[in-house]
Amino acid sequence: MNQKKIYANITALGMYVPENILTNADLEKMVETTDEWIVSRTGIKERRIVAKGETTSDLCTKAVEKVLEMRNISADEIDAIIVATITPDMMLPSTAAIVQDNIGAVNAWGYDLSAACSGFLFGLQTGAMMIETGRYKKVLIIGAETMSSIIDYTDRNTCIIFGDGAGAVLLEPSDEFGIIDAKMRMDGSGGKFLNLKGGGSLHPASHKTVDEKMHYVYQDGRSVFKFAVKGMADISFDIAKRNGLANEDIDLFIPHQANKRIIDASAKRLGISDDKVLINIDKYANTTAATIPIGLVDAFESGRLNKGDNVILSAFGAGFTWGAMYIKWGISNNA
Repeated sequence: MNQKKIYANITALGMYVPENILTNADLEKMVETTDEWIVSRTGIKERRIVAKGETTSDLCTKAVEKVLEMRNISADEIDAIIVATITPDMMLPSTAAIVQDNIGAVNAWGYDLSAACSGFLFGLQTGAMMIETGRYKKVLIIGAETMSSIIDYTDRNTCIIFGDGAGAVLLEPSDEFGIIDAKMRMDGSGGKFLNLKGGGSLHPASHKTVDEKMHYVYQDGRSVFKFAVKGMADISFDIAKRNGLANEDIDLFIPHQANKRIIDASAKRLGISDDKVLINIDKYANTTAATIPIGLVDAFESGRLNKGDNVILSAFGAGFTWGAMYIKWGISNNA
């Protein structure tokens, strides 16, 4: 007898962004830039920044609390926790361990996953495989960043781009809805264009690494843009084609929010209209691993995600890492 395929279905979701807002006007006072220049090149108008003492695990915990409330379950029902982040509270223990303790998920194990802006997608793919084995029933996937902790606010190439925030989803088994297909890629030769050199085993923290600003993100914006446009556009198209989805079959495209021009290029490659594309980069900027889960919450709460919808997710990040995912949405929306 043929056994029904198990899909990893998103059954609840939540997000949290800090209260502090850093606008383009604020940045004009800090570096040589203008609101017009930032908006025209990135689409960003403002970003959220953590309060003093607020950490990545704090953002995660608040997002997860909303997930548990939406699903109406206790944290001790969670089997595993994956936190996608490049800004952990500390090198060890993992942010996942801190979140597990914060929420009281006493029966869960887990770990942090580092894939920069593609981290949440990589985490979703990993969590999906855990569900598909039949061994796990409830897996939390969190994308969270405190990018303000690794950004040099005298470097106008990076400080205008990033913000802080977190989003989380709960994966559970389904025989009808959930993650249908995914394609993930990596090209380590791109590491020289986007990195943070200080603090690891190559350049342990020292006066020299601090003086040379090696604990801040470095980005060759032009090179990253070129690779990201092609990478995200092509892989989004590939995942749709592989699953027989014509442009009219796609209900919503939720891309990583790095740059509006990259988003527009990817949507054009898919052949979909603007009303089928989730864009919130103007409000939150690039929250790295958090952009897609925040986008999912935005879309769901605004009534743009409905049960049975065909959804494409896509991301591109440092590594280089990139990927796309096709989801058959499984939560009814009463918005």
